[in-house]
Amino acid sequence: MKRVLIRPGAIGDFIVSLPALEHLAAAASYTEVWVTGRNLPLVRFADRVRSISSTGLDLLELGQAPLSLHETLAGFDEIWSWYGFGRAAFQESVRHLPVRVFPALPDSENGPATDFYLRQVGAPPGAVPRIDCPRQDKGYTVIHPFSGSARKNWPLEKFRALAGDIGRRMPVAWCAGPEEDLPEARRFEDLYDLACWLAQAHLYIGNDSGITHLAAAVGVPVVALFGETLPQVWAPRGDNVKVLRNVPLKELPVQAVIECIQWG
Repeated sequence: MKRVLIRPGAIGDFIVSLPALEHLAAAASYTEVWVTGRNLPLVRFADRVRSISSTGLDLLELGQAPLSLHETLAGFDEIWSWYGFGRAAFQESVRHLPVRVFPALPDSENGPATDFYLRQVGAPPGAVPRIDCPRQDKGYTVIHPFSGSARKNWPLEKFRALAGDIGRRMPVAWCAGPEEDLPEARRFEDLYDLACWLAQAHLYIGNDSGITHLAAAVGVPVVALFGETLPQVWAPRGDNVKVLRNVPLKELPVQAVIECIQWG
């Protein structure tokens, strides 16, 4: 059984669907995974991984895809796609192929996102997304004060006040993405390198973001700050995850976060 799994989406979207993708890969003799370019290093379970943009998939519904793409897709016994749902032209372009197309995003009625994807592939609920990195507590706290949307960010000045309090107990390391304005932050081009660095932290604190999901997936104790986003759908899953929610998030007191942290 040869399968290709096509999973677009940002970092967090990909991580919450990891158990479902791994379930499908475990039942196949050969698995390719096509994902957003930045997520490539996080796919550790496939025989081959490709960026969606490199395949020409976005040209398929336009009738401009290279012949090699048609031949490649025809070579799979099953195509499981979270790309193209709700797009009639795409689904028509793959109608002759053994393809299943699924909604890429759950809504508030679907429960935890990870279970939503597990149900789609016929797997039991409850699995925890995991990314295998060497875990070693080196005694520092990581703070990532950003996310994919400014409305999901706790104010930076509150993160700085929090860091001042934590800094009396242990070192604080900041991390940020390539275009996020924080001069003192650590930055990683490769998400797996970032994951392995996060795995060495004693604690991680961040907003509702893909990096928060990444920290939870490597097993670091996580404090995740949520505002309008529903944590019952999008909170990272794990035994060491604590979620603080306040609407509006900007009014969440620093002291509330301090009191949530366990220093044991």
